[in-house]
Amino acid sequence: MNKETPVPSPCVHVCALDEQDICLGCQRTAAEITRWGRMDNNERREVLARCHERARQQGLLHPAG
Repeated sequence: MNKETPVPSPCVHVCALDEQDICLGCQRTAAEITRWGRMDNNERREVLARCHERARQQGLLHPAG
């Protein structure tokens, strides 16, 4: 049985939470950060999608082009 490689943490070592308990570095919530080590890869991918959306909403992503 070949075990899937774990999805890596999006942590960028800029660990500071805003007033909504969202990390300014990786865009995960405090709850998502705490649970990351116990999540399976599907859950981790869902969190990464939410992080991407939060970053987009905050204007942190550069437009493609």
